[in-house]
Amino acid sequence: MVLRYLIRKEFTQIRRNPFIPRLIVMFPIVIMCVMPWVMQMEVKNVVVDVVDLDHSVQSQRLMHDIEHNGYFIFHKQQPTYEEALNDIEHTDADVVVVIPQNYSKDMTIGKQPQVLIAANAVNGTKGAMGAAYLSQIVTANANPSATAIQSRISTLYLYNKHLNYKLFMIPALFAIVMMLMTGFLPALNIVSEKESGTIEQINVTPVSKWSFILAKIIPYWIIAIYVLTVCLLLAWAVYGITPVGSLWLIYLLAMLLALFFSSFGLIISNYSDTMQQAVLVMWFFVVILMLLSGLFTPTRSMPSWSYLTTYINPVCYFVDAMRTVFIRGGDLQSIWHQIMALLGIALFMGGWAVMSYRKNS
Repeated sequence: MVLRYLIRKEFTQIRRNPFIPRLIVMFPIVIMCVMPWVMQMEVKNVVVDVVDLDHSVQSQRLMHDIEHNGYFIFHKQQPTYEEALNDIEHTDADVVVVIPQNYSKDMTIGKQPQVLIAANAVNGTKGAMGAAYLSQIVTANANPSATAIQSRISTLYLYNKHLNYKLFMIPALFAIVMMLMTGFLPALNIVSEKESGTIEQINVTPVSKWSFILAKIIPYWIIAIYVLTVCLLLAWAVYGITPVGSLWLIYLLAMLLALFFSSFGLIISNYSDTMQQAVLVMWFFVVILMLLSGLFTPTRSMPSWSYLTTYINPVCYFVDAMRTVFIRGGDLQSIWHQIMALLGIALFMGGWAVMSYRKNS
């Protein structure tokens, strides 16, 4: 009975807050309609300058192949390498292709022409991938037999046949939803009550510690489930992306991560006296958890010492399991390891949160 009235109080505070109701409406729209477009690692729109010193039919064909490739933006044809390099120095171009004078002649006599590709490697990934794409085009243009060999190779892309990066990112973005809705908001709610002094009125009542904690996290869990549902509907409506696996597994993983973030937020709120302190501490740890989780980049690409942190990172288990269910259609058995790890970490943090809360402080 007491818990019901406390939960009603929390919902009343949320409704009267001028910011949170707007956040609940706008957050899933931003997460699903904006973030998948900007949080991607695909290399596209590489700006290319071409220096054609041969002026032959074959060199013009190579230049047209580059111009009509979907990965490149043809900037201009420069007369000299120095002028093209000047475009790179002024960030007007990313890659320069220099076609030598004897390009057509070398192709006629069966000699491999030496084409120079100069890439701006300030962004190492963009420079390397752009140069690799151009190398394939140059090789295919100079050696048609290589294209014939490649045409006999059959490639099958499993689980994501269109190589859609949004399909890879959307399941991981659910971690950001749970982090904000069940981590940040409850923690800041408790600290704001500390600053206003209203929490002292609760402390002198016979309300139990468990009732107080549950009343603080249950409303935000309900809101998080609602926002997650809206995100799933938007993924289907906007991108035509739907989970291959069971929905109940997605909600189970979300609730386990919610338990962790709620506990983590309560721990920080128990040790914080101001909202500024809580925000700084929470943001410090959340950034580390997100960057080392494999949400943006594969964890196997990290150094061995930092890869060891993934064994105690609940976000890493969540992202891995969510992608397994959402994209590959994994069942309970395929994500059992991640579920047990999430449950263990969440229960540990939950126990710490309860023990650190001092009702009569």
